Amino acid sequence: MKLTMQLKRRSYDIILKAGCLANLHQFTNVQDRKVFVLTDSGVPARYAQTIADQCPAATVYTIPQGEGSKCLKVYGQILQAMLDFGMDRKDLLVAVGGGVVGDLGGFCAASYMRGIDFVNCPTTTLSQVDSSIGGKTGLDLGETKNIVGAFWQPKVVLVDFDTLATLPRRHIVNGLAEALKTGLIGDPQLFALFEENDPEKNLEQIVYRSLKFKKKIVEQDERESGLRACLNFGHTIGHGIEAVRGVRGRRTTGLYHGECVALGMLPMIEDPALLKRVRTIYRTLGLSTRTGANKARVLEFMQHDKKTRGDHITVIKCPGLGCWRADNLPTAELPQLLGLE
Repeated sequence: MKLTMQLKRRSYDIILKAGCLANLHQFTNVQDRKVFVLTDSGVPARYAQTIADQCPAATVYTIPQGEGSKCLKVYGQILQAMLDFGMDRKDLLVAVGGGVVGDLGGFCAASYMRGIDFVNCPTTTLSQVDSSIGGKTGLDLGETKNIVGAFWQPKVVLVDFDTLATLPRRHIVNGLAEALKTGLIGDPQLFALFEENDPEKNLEQIVYRSLKFKKKIVEQDERESGLRACLNFGHTIGHGIEAVRGVRGRRTTGLYHGECVALGMLPMIEDPALLKRVRTIYRTLGLSTRTGANKARVLEFMQHDKKTRGDHITVIKCPGLGCWRADNLPTAELPQLLGLE
């Protein structure tokens, strides 16, 4: 399967095929330049090595696994390693891993020598269904997610379904939660795949349909000036929950990103019948319907969200299956939204 992101001179292909990591050389030039392969300690080493083995001049750089690596310190270490490797503007960075590696690698590519080529090879369900395309790159400042970054489109995205075979089930479900978001706001057929007895059997179709929808949105609004905001459904509350209860830095227990987004979606679904269906899907997948987080602290982090403007914040609501609405709310109404009043 193949999709093409149509962004004029920034257009690129998205290849969805088992084993496609071994075919990187078919999709981009690796012969005449240095290739910096970025991965993390949680990704099987053979995936990055598969990329490096295709390149006459390559190095593999491994960062610690987890959201804690999306920080200024690790960002600086990567840039120094790129400089020590002797990279120049014609060279290439390949990110092999989940969303942390893709976001961080993309930002390093965007900022090194004011921009070099970047290839994204997502190896988790979460990154395959969402973060691997669209050009959003960046890092966190403290507990505030993705507050530093740039829009930097990859040259190609290789979605190798074989890499999902090594994931624990919880990580599979973590990504499926983000795909369910897409089904709720824009693709009833995708949502229907979740209401079948075993949605995990439809994994390749779920990834494909998720990326197809996001591709259409990004093509119309590359830099999130309007329409693309719909993809933040569940994220405003979800990021607040993640800041309080997420697996981050030294905090090795808690909730993963997709699990937080899933919790953040529930208060934004306005149709009671649809909300009931979503809760049923959560039970099938093993997703929680309760945050277990201090709501006052969640509220505090929400007020630092990128979507906050002065005393107002934009939230995405789902009035019914396959549709969404952006509401610009006074931040004073957030406690009620979270059930604090």
